[in-house]
Amino acid sequence: MMKRLKYVITLLYIIVVGAVHAQGLPSDAPLTVRPLLQQLGEQLLQGKTGSIVAIQPETGEILCLATNSPSGSNVSLAIAKAYAPGSTFKTAQALTLLSEGVVTDATTVPCENGFTEGNIRVGCHQHRSPLNLQDALAQSCNTWFLFTFASMINDDFMYASKEEAIDTWRDYMRSMGLGGPLVIDLPGEMGGLLANSAYLNRRYKEGWNGNTIMWAGMGQGDVTITPLQLCNLAASIANRGSYFVPHIYKDTDAKPLAQRFKTLRKTMVKPEAYKSVIAGMRKAVESGTAYAINTPMYKICGKTGTVENSGADHSAFIGFAPMEHPKIAVSVYVEHGGFGAEMAAPMASLVIEMYLKGKLSKKSSALKEKLRKLSPAPSI
Repeated sequence: MMKRLKYVITLLYIIVVGAVHAQGLPSDAPLTVRPLLQQLGEQLLQGKTGSIVAIQPETGEILCLATNSPSGSNVSLAIAKAYAPGSTFKTAQALTLLSEGVVTDATTVPCENGFTEGNIRVGCHQHRSPLNLQDALAQSCNTWFLFTFASMINDDFMYASKEEAIDTWRDYMRSMGLGGPLVIDLPGEMGGLLANSAYLNRRYKEGWNGNTIMWAGMGQGDVTITPLQLCNLAASIANRGSYFVPHIYKDTDAKPLAQRFKTLRKTMVKPEAYKSVIAGMRKAVESGTAYAINTPMYKICGKTGTVENSGADHSAFIGFAPMEHPKIAVSVYVEHGGFGAEMAAPMASLVIEMYLKGKLSKKSSALKEKLRKLSPAPSI
């Protein structure tokens, strides 16, 4: 039995290596991907378009890089296609707002089923009101993040101008590895969009302010990010403010990694901000939008995302586990998959379980089969 298992694992590894080396990469370097995770990710994505990325926070090793499209596996979906991140981005927003002193952990914002200003109406989940920062993350309150982000950009006391405010915001985001290539060891990686003052002045020639661009507060509008960057964001949160550039090749004596993969990157975020955001991500799993993936086996911290676009919503999730001494960070992004809690979050929970436990429980195996059969809504 053990010999057969080793054979299957070896065969899976060869398949994974072949898929990655098909991108034009060296064929004699060992990969960091874990075959069982890769196999699980590919199974979960059958019949769907999207990606599942997993990273070991402590090292930056890419544990899983599963993708699928109508034409088969396509690594560019994970490393080169920039999407609106939706509510997964609220974690980075909260870290920035806390670090800049725009909000505190106790800051509350009233929300009566959504945000309304003039002709603008943005819906929100049903939840009590008002919410503080941690509960706003747990319940994914759009109103809280629209209002606080706009407040930062419009703050003419803290910042000399709206240009200074948005450029400061962008600097924080870039320090978290968002909006631009991470420069991994795969060809074809691309960045995304994080609006700065120069971009906004070109786009909004008649003028702009925090209310014009407030959609970025909830991960929509002038912001796009790759699934790889989202996973790296989760890894940086798991590490409480640092990350190694993700890589898919192992560091060996024969083929040592370039120094950029061994250099610890620090974010601009104040260390104390991570405590609040991680607590909010844990609440999201315990009693918030991701409560369905809560488990007594270990503490998962996560954030769901339901991303509006021209067709059915995309389903997104970022998270890590365990809460203390994290071993794995995950991002899942499924095009037209609907609510983040319904497709992306449970997929991520299975990847986490497979890595931490080495196998899926009977209940989780049943969930895997259910998710495999789910089909996203057709795109327009």
